[in-house]
Amino acid sequence: MLSLLPFTGCAASMPKLKTVENVDIKRFMGPWHVIACIPTFIETKAANAIETYRLDPDGTIDTVFTFNQGGVDGPPKRYNPRGFIVDTINNSTWGMQFLWPFKSEFLITHLNADYTQTVIGRNKRDYVWIMARTPQISEADYQQLLADLKAQGYDVTKMRKVPHSK
Repeated sequence: MLSLLPFTGCAASMPKLKTVENVDIKRFMGPWHVIACIPTFIETKAANAIETYRLDPDGTIDTVFTFNQGGVDGPPKRYNPRGFIVDTINNSTWGMQFLWPFKSEFLITHLNADYTQTVIGRNKRDYVWIMARTPQISEADYQQLLADLKAQGYDVTKMRKVPHSK
């Protein structure tokens, strides 16, 4: 997912995204279903997309991104990038490394109080991921997250809902 993109700065006309003030990193670990995204090239036809995080003893994040290519019954795909917490005070700014030496920007811009919904963004506003602990969220929550993304400068017409069979 994020790990396939180079770590880059923001567009000159856009302010930096505000990240979450405090992420309990241990609580953030585990599986997150991708509900919707402005997709990378590998995600344009992804289904059943799940990103799972595990904190390793060295402080890095073992990341496993799985999905079915082309539809819910499509062939399974798996990527295993490594996450690096850049902002160790708030734990909300990471780098994701799929291919050395490149790290993708990974900004936790939304996280609800019960750690069941999150949004991962990039300052360039070229990609974004709405994720949840469950394969679906309420339409009201989804529309609120879209409105928040639009207010942050994202083109939400590029959003793609990710189908889940489970």
